[in-house]
Amino acid sequence: MHKVETTTQMVGNTSNSDKISLLKDLKALIKVGIINSNLMTAFAGFWLALYYSGLSFSNHWDTFLITMAGTALVIAGGCILNNYFDRDIDPIMSRTKKRATVTGSIPLQFILLLGISTSVLGVLLLMLTTIQAALLGVLGWFCYFVLYTVWSKRRYTINTAIGSLSGAIPPLIGWASVDPNLHMAAFILFLIMFIWQTPHFLALAMKKCEEYKAAGIPMLPVVYGFAITKRQMVIYSACMLPLPFYLFSLGNVFLVIATLLNVGWLALGVAGFFMKNDLKWANLMFVYSLNYLMVFFLTMIVVTIPHVVY
Repeated sequence: MHKVETTTQMVGNTSNSDKISLLKDLKALIKVGIINSNLMTAFAGFWLALYYSGLSFSNHWDTFLITMAGTALVIAGGCILNNYFDRDIDPIMSRTKKRATVTGSIPLQFILLLGISTSVLGVLLLMLTTIQAALLGVLGWFCYFVLYTVWSKRRYTINTAIGSLSGAIPPLIGWASVDPNLHMAAFILFLIMFIWQTPHFLALAMKKCEEYKAAGIPMLPVVYGFAITKRQMVIYSACMLPLPFYLFSLGNVFLVIATLLNVGWLALGVAGFFMKNDLKWANLMFVYSLNYLMVFFLTMIVVTIPHVVY
């Protein structure tokens, strides 16, 4: 009896282990980190649309849920198809070599079908808000999968800027689901996200330079070296400085925090010209950019809570 119970327990444990492994593979396929960061900016766009339109969140919570679900599915679909397309180069890079498209833990046909179906379902959900939001979802998907993944990623060093187009669209999706006639502030959010992404991803490209080189991906530091990459990152960081002032209606607290974030990022960028360890500096820039994004957008939301909630 003891042996039977032990065997049964082992089978149960194996089953649980398989479920955990499958869940882990699916989370890697949809790139949960990318979805979370993009949903944060989509939420900011939705929230600020309410603020600028004088609307209350309590009267639009259903639209909010549909918008977040639709945006998440469109992004997930693009990420899945990105993994499917990159399955030939992913084994070369340490951060991608354990993806299900590489290990074969999930059939490729299922992955392809999952990518297409989630993309379509996401667009259909966004259509329940406004047509403009759905069209922006399609545009974001097209920029990420077609323009970035298929066309530019393996050909041009400007692939980072092209990929940034897709990452800058979620705030517009969130905004359009409330107000199809996009306010100028919506385009400022787009610019903030578009400019932010280049120094963020170039920092990552510096950290993973050897892996990108082995995979044949022409990232800027791979083709032109670290010196020009650092200059590009500083230029993009400097371009962020005036953008918060276009959102002056959010108040002085936001302007002060946003400006401090921008000055800090620029100062850290300039410090890179004097640091001897380029990879250590790149890691500092990468971590700072992540915290920058979180604080910047959370501040937007917090300072407008009294106007949107009540």
